[in-house]
Amino acid sequence: MTPLQSLENRLAQRRRDALYRERLCLEGAQGREVQVAGQTLLAFCSNDYLGLAADPRLQQALAEGARRYGIGAGASHLVSGHSRAHRELEEALADFTGRPRALLFSTGYMANLAVISTLAGRHQHVFQDRLNHASLLDGATLSRARLRRYPHRDLAALERMLTAVAEPAAGTLIASDGVFSMDGDRAPVAGLAKLARAHQCWLLLDEAHAFGVVGAGGRGVFSAVGRLPAEELIQVGTLGKAFGGFGAFVAGEDALIETLVQEARSYIYTTALPAAVAHALTVATGIVRSEEWRRERLVALVARFRAGAAQLGLPLPASDTPIQPLVVGGSQRALALAAALRDRGILITAIRPPTVPAGGARLRVTFSASHRDADVDRLLAALEAVW
Repeated sequence: MTPLQSLENRLAQRRRDALYRERLCLEGAQGREVQVAGQTLLAFCSNDYLGLAADPRLQQALAEGARRYGIGAGASHLVSGHSRAHRELEEALADFTGRPRALLFSTGYMANLAVISTLAGRHQHVFQDRLNHASLLDGATLSRARLRRYPHRDLAALERMLTAVAEPAAGTLIASDGVFSMDGDRAPVAGLAKLARAHQCWLLLDEAHAFGVVGAGGRGVFSAVGRLPAEELIQVGTLGKAFGGFGAFVAGEDALIETLVQEARSYIYTTALPAAVAHALTVATGIVRSEEWRRERLVALVARFRAGAAQLGLPLPASDTPIQPLVVGGSQRALALAAALRDRGILITAIRPPTVPAGGARLRVTFSASHRDADVDRLLAALEAVW
């Protein structure tokens, strides 16, 4: 068998297992409605939680940034790619999170790789929730530290595992999603912070699906549980979801951020985020902070959907976030339901393994502040028809 034939066989097997993925091609901007292959679809599968991805103010800011800074950064941050726009955005994000400093990355994936591979090494342990995002797991693998995964949100199990490490090394780290991207539930942050302090560990909180959405002013899960010791806390947030743009950041203590600047490979050896994007995201940060009605709207939409789903007997997990998954089990059924909804003008993608555990295929319903009450009612009617 040739190498190419081996790949063709792998792809064929994915099709047989209903795990083959295909890209949708949108013909316009993100929004409550999208255009796909000439069809207008009501979309419930974007992470544009606050409805900012096509906001005219951000479009104008991006155009202004392009006129001022050009299109490309031209180099890495440590060569000549770091501009005033990057500095201003980092300062705005540090102020937004209430942390001493923030550091920009091109993606949340790169940010998580940077933090874990920089802080943890061969003689350290990395403790992770079993349902963490792939970037956190890959960061631990890259670091060559010992990865230990605890059952989902199980603080007692985590404490037993931490206690078993008699003298944790300085780079020992606990990592968790803030809001879990496929289930929509929150990490037990207060308990995680308490364990991190008791065992002298770092706590890395990936707030990708929480920043802008959860907590006072949208500052994330950590801010939602009140005042907690924050010195050991490392927060990672993305700017391509609630913030409507692109990129990510790490927020934390000055020594942490400076260590990442000096040592993090996924920061040092890559071209900087375009300055025009950074300029637009500074505007987005101000909008996220000031327009509380967007978060209030999300709360109302989620409550309306959950009430309607309960009346229909639809199985929803305990989630108060814009992520409301309907777990269906088999991949074939998830695909069939997604196709039936699309026939009714509603776009929800089927999420299948390995993104979720085997037997956990689902329709991942997500809401945006741009949705209307009538949109929720239309979704519920369609789900009643196809379920």
